[in-house]
Amino acid sequence: MIKGQRVVCINDTFPELIRALYQELPVKDNIYTIREVFLGREKIVRGGDTATVGLLLKELKNPPDPFHRGEQELGFSSERFAPLNELPDEEIEVEEVEHAGAWAPA
Repeated sequence: MIKGQRVVCINDTFPELIRALYQELPVKDNIYTIREVFLGREKIVRGGDTATVGLLLKELKNPPDPFHRGEQELGFSSERFAPLNELPDEEIEVEEVEHAGAWAPA
């Protein structure tokens, strides 16, 4: 997942603690745009070998994470989202040009 990519929420089930900390939460089947991508704290906090990818979304704003010393905004696990299958702009333009002026039966 990269900055500027559009994604669709596939999991909007949150525990009460999360609902209390966040001002805005994603809704299943809604489309969002990635504002920032960051490494989740699980590797640092839990000392494991794996880490999650966190996302900030353009459409949602939340308060700073109360457990983060740098006051980073509360984000969401990338696992809650799936990439939106969109054609890049140039592919859409090529497709439109190919069909322009094409004969169509009456």
